[in-house]
Amino acid sequence: MKLSLRIWILIAILVISLISIFGIPPAFLQKGVVITSVDTNSTAFEQGLAKGQIITSIDGQKISNLQDYTEIISSKFPSDAPVKTIFNTKDSEVILFTNSAPEITVSNIPKTNLKLGLDLSGGSRALIKAQDKELSLSEITDLVDITSNRLNEFGIADIKVVTVSDLSGNNYMLVEIAGATPKDLESILAQQGKFEAKIGEQIVFIGGSRDIASVCRGDATCAGIESCGEISEGYSCKFAFTIYLSEEAAQRHADITSNISINQTPQGNYLSEKLDLYVDDNLLNSLLVSEDLKGRVTTQIQVSGSGQGPTRNEAIESANEEMHNLQTILITGSLPYKLEIVKLDTISPVLGQEFVGTILLAGLIAFIAVSIIIFLRYRKIKSSVLLLATSLAEVVIILGVAAFIEWNLDLPSIAGILAAIGTGIDSLIIVLDESQQETSLSLKQRLKRAFAIILGAYFTALVALIPLLWAGAGLLKGFAITTIIGISIGVLITRPAFTDMVRIIGE
Repeated sequence: MKLSLRIWILIAILVISLISIFGIPPAFLQKGVVITSVDTNSTAFEQGLAKGQIITSIDGQKISNLQDYTEIISSKFPSDAPVKTIFNTKDSEVILFTNSAPEITVSNIPKTNLKLGLDLSGGSRALIKAQDKELSLSEITDLVDITSNRLNEFGIADIKVVTVSDLSGNNYMLVEIAGATPKDLESILAQQGKFEAKIGEQIVFIGGSRDIASVCRGDATCAGIESCGEISEGYSCKFAFTIYLSEEAAQRHADITSNISINQTPQGNYLSEKLDLYVDDNLLNSLLVSEDLKGRVTTQIQVSGSGQGPTRNEAIESANEEMHNLQTILITGSLPYKLEIVKLDTISPVLGQEFVGTILLAGLIAFIAVSIIIFLRYRKIKSSVLLLATSLAEVVIILGVAAFIEWNLDLPSIAGILAAIGTGIDSLIIVLDESQQETSLSLKQRLKRAFAIILGAYFTALVALIPLLWAGAGLLKGFAITTIIGISIGVLITRPAFTDMVRIIGE
């Protein structure tokens, strides 16, 4: 049997789709664990471990999955003294000397290149708008860029920040963070992050690149925990780090301090007014200003704060977190608008796994039911098998496209795939029915007539789906995109090939 060009195109695209989904070599054959995040202030980061690397062995012991990694790390740490640990990745070897487990998170290597959305992987999602202001498309795009930079500075992995809009033309920002709780997401996004340093009512400098030249991070000589002490609720630890002002901000500091009087105290001589640090209009700390800095242009300022906890270790952890957050605000600056969370959703990874299992089961039942109906309807093995095989090929190609463009598959996307399968089977049945009509038309003419019907249905569906790209503030976008991809693949690739297969069998 001689295959037509359209059938060969279908076969070629099917092979490319399988490669896109599983990769070369196939992902399910790889052994090890993949690093999903690394603390940027950790020894592991400094020595070269990075997100995306695959750990294949530790101290010569092979790592096949997450359980192997956990057992080896648990047996070594914590340790009273630093111990040597050799990490072998696919590309390098990293040696650490620590007394605690490396500050990295790992997971099993995904079996495919498909990216699962929040509904399936778990995490939190927030739909956000600016308070008391309707943002234009350019303004919401700027807000998305600033928010992405801030979340990246916070060290948050697996984030998605995009612009969405509804049918009324309102623009929103959609933020999805895998593994985060709603409280975490709300605490990060609900605040504007406005940093101001004031003497009296006069602003000396603000967060952001305009006034802040650089911020010391990850260097023990200019950033770290200074002291810890007991308080009534547990422990309190003080942190301090150095920032470097721009020349303009340094001159502003000199101008403001030049007319302030000096107080003499047993601890030393200081200006009568303090440097007050505010975050979102809340006083964070008040710093004494030495008399040496009066009227002086200085670009180096030390910022301090504290963290509390019921134990000393928890207080140190809290102080480090507070310091990191403050450093981030100083680096990125404040958000241009105060934000309001319109909708906040969360889903657990366990529930996501249940969704996947339910979807696969529903798909299998639907496939069996359709197979039975097709066989009963046509009672022709070849035609029925070709119809079902073509439908499966359509699903594989849709998933291949999703993997290639790195589209996150969430529940609306899965629903879109199922809708595309349903319309695809309808179209294939039209081809089979037209091919079996007893008319004066030739088989080729009947198939052309069938394809004309399919094209009409395609454009009708396409026009109906386009508004869904904006409906529900973009939350139905996954359904619209995957359905459009599915029906377009059907019209351009699978259905023309199926028409040729029917024609070859009929002849």
